[in-house]
Amino acid sequence: MVQAPPNQVFAVLADGWSYAGWVVGASHIREVDAEWPTLGSRIHHSIGPWPLQVRDVTVVRGVEPGRCLELQAGMWPFGAARVVLTLEPVGTNTTRVVMGEEFVHAPARLLPRVVQEVLLRPRNTEALARLASLAVRKQSPA
Repeated sequence: MVQAPPNQVFAVLADGWSYAGWVVGASHIREVDAEWPTLGSRIHHSIGPWPLQVRDVTVVRGVEPGRCLELQAGMWPFGAARVVLTLEPVGTNTTRVVMGEEFVHAPARLLPRVVQEVLLRPRNTEALARLASLAVRKQSPA
C-alpha cells in the first residue's frame, strides 16, 4: 500500500526521468521521449553497475492514466520483460499497487514461470517500495 492517491503514484510513473529511482537494475536514464508515457514512447536507459552498464530501452505497451501502465522493459542480456503496474484506490489517500512481471524474450523467457516468479519477487518488492517512497515524497510539501 502506498500512502498517496493513485494520481500521485501515477505521476511518478509518468516521470520517465524517475525510472532509475524506482526500477531495480536501471542505473542511468539517457533520454526520455517527450510524449512519455503514451503508447509506444520510450525511456532509453542503462542497466547494471558502471563500468559494465548496458544500454537498453523500455517501451510503453499500454496505458490508462492514473490506473495502469504496461511496459516492455529491456533487460539485456536476459531478454525483455512485460511489466504491468496496476493502481487501485483504497480510501481517499491510499493506493494498492500491483506489479506483474514476466520475461517475454529469450533467453530468460525459457525459464519456467514459477522460476521467473521466484527470481523476480525480491526485485519487484524492492521496486514497489522505491516507487512508494517517491510517490509519498512527491506528495509532501516542499
